[in-house]
Amino acid sequence: MKYYFSSESVTKGHPDKVCDQISDALLDSLLSLDPLSRAAIETTACPSFVHVMGEVTTKAEIDWEGVVRKTIRDIGYTKPEYGFTDQTKIIITMSKQSSDIAMGVDSTESLGAGDQGMMFGYATDETWELMPLALMFARNLTENLTKAREENILSYLRPDGKAQITIEYEDGEAKRIDTVVLSTQHDPDVDLDTLRKEVKEKVILPVLPSRLLDENTKYYINPTGRFVLGGPAADTGLTGRKIIVDTYGGAAHHGGGAFSGKDATKVDRSAAYAARNIAKTIVAAKVAKKCELQLAYAIGVSEPVSLFIDTFNTGKISDEAILTWIKENFDLTPGGIIKRYELRKPQFLYSAQHGHMGGDQSWEKIDEKALASLKALIK
Repeated sequence: MKYYFSSESVTKGHPDKVCDQISDALLDSLLSLDPLSRAAIETTACPSFVHVMGEVTTKAEIDWEGVVRKTIRDIGYTKPEYGFTDQTKIIITMSKQSSDIAMGVDSTESLGAGDQGMMFGYATDETWELMPLALMFARNLTENLTKAREENILSYLRPDGKAQITIEYEDGEAKRIDTVVLSTQHDPDVDLDTLRKEVKEKVILPVLPSRLLDENTKYYINPTGRFVLGGPAADTGLTGRKIIVDTYGGAAHHGGGAFSGKDATKVDRSAAYAARNIAKTIVAAKVAKKCELQLAYAIGVSEPVSLFIDTFNTGKISDEAILTWIKENFDLTPGGIIKRYELRKPQFLYSAQHGHMGGDQSWEKIDEKALASLKALIK
């Protein structure tokens, strides 16, 4: 059977990603001074101001405005002609975390979940990162686009941009790249034909495998033409609106909760990371070709209320046997997850920039002891 699947990625300068990075840069700053900080930081950005709001309980004292300005500056919004810069007005309205929520989280030694909800983790052997192929290609494009701007390879590029890849599959195997879509913000004086030619030659072709490209591959580079005004100057940004880009590009479920700006007592974040790590371990052990794991929690309760696994009929042992292995090898209480993956450490800005799954973060590192115990089940 032939079918097509698409995933997208966005650059650091995308308005929603700007807000994700601000929220996580602030969280990292808090954690660097007080690892026990509790935070739920939301950011919105428009041409005239950045508004940071939410709830924080911490002993840390940080330069909120300074962190926001540095984050915007590091992204690349430094020129007045962009319509949004690191000199824009900053509004900070933070309050303390609800005592009702705090009581539930602190109710047990292993910490209660900061909210109810379900979280998903996924892995597939399509790529060496054990991530979906279309998403990783799209990410490679946006990261190479950012590199071309930051290293002045294409001097007319501006920070905002996005990419989308459509792959043609046959009987579950990737056969070819059918469509490449890439839109990049640019200076007003660049010729569109020149931009399209140079972006294809210097951004797209170097990172996509030639074996999957053919004469029928379609390229849509800035398909609407002009893209001068971008970022928060063109489209209001908001934390948490790129959760599919952040995870698996639509190849797997998402529980609905966003990650950025939340400390690890929020299982929206921490349990999603743990589920990814477990799914990755299962695929790395070659117990299954792909795997999706669901966890669900009740607010104030430490242990997950449910645990579900799907190996899509690719498992070498039963899903029930894998569930038993998970329960024997992983502490899935919030406290256990935080300890195992060192989630009190400032490390989250990187994820807001490059994606929360598939990088080199602590939850991407496979525990060799757990891996060996799982491999032993298929011998």
